[in-house]
Amino acid sequence: MRINLKSLLATVLAATTLVSVARADQLADIKKKGEIVVGVLGTDEPNSFVDPKTREIVGYEVDLANAIARKIGVKATFKQIAVAARIPELQQGRVDLLAASLTHNKERESQIDFSLTTFVTGQKVMVKAGSGIADVPQLAGKKVLTVKGGTQEENVRKAVPSVEVVTFETTQQAFQALQQGKGAGYVNDEATLVNDMAKLGPARKDYRILPTNLSTEPLALGIRKNEPALKKVVDDTLAELEKSGQADKIFMKWYGPSTKLQFDKRSFKIDSDKI
Repeated sequence: MRINLKSLLATVLAATTLVSVARADQLADIKKKGEIVVGVLGTDEPNSFVDPKTREIVGYEVDLANAIARKIGVKATFKQIAVAARIPELQQGRVDLLAASLTHNKERESQIDFSLTTFVTGQKVMVKAGSGIADVPQLAGKKVLTVKGGTQEENVRKAVPSVEVVTFETTQQAFQALQQGKGAGYVNDEATLVNDMAKLGPARKDYRILPTNLSTEPLALGIRKNEPALKKVVDDTLAELEKSGQADKIFMKWYGPSTKLQFDKRSFKIDSDKI
């Protein structure tokens, strides 16, 4: 009986080890199926959005993900997901990689791994120009609007503890709610706010972005925990784009002077995954 029990335990241990190894080699699985499924918002121009002419998902993060797919030698398939669903979709294996305007912070490091930082921005608040609100402290006791599942709610509460936060499934819904007068402010990354204002055309004069940053946000691609081979190829691809100058070209394509955002230069480099 002792021999049989030892044999059984050895068999179970070996099987468990094999399963663990198989699960840990996500890169091999991606190569085998010939496809990497990338979770994107698809609603956050210019990071990922639907081109109105082609109906395809395009953008800054989409270009980075396509470069990674080429490096691996597979095709990239883009799956639209909600902000709040990003990490669960990755953890449950419904997407292989997140390119979804994802802030890299310490809290999320316990849930997933991150690539090298791909963008650095700051969160700010947009208000109506006639609101009389000149800066963030004046939002005390007022209602602000933002997207559900991001870091915006946490950051505005830290800045103004008495603020009332109303969340929406998409940033577009939150921005529309501001236009409809359903809140005093709308919280998002500064680049997104600038892009939203540009969409207003002549009406942009009726809105302003408050000067104070609520936070500095390093964005990165999301990778499932304990997938070192996939993380390495993702980071290697991003580092190569930086070294070759392609990373800057991709940034200027979506954020540069000829775009709605009109950034004259890039203020960061893709060279670290530390925060």
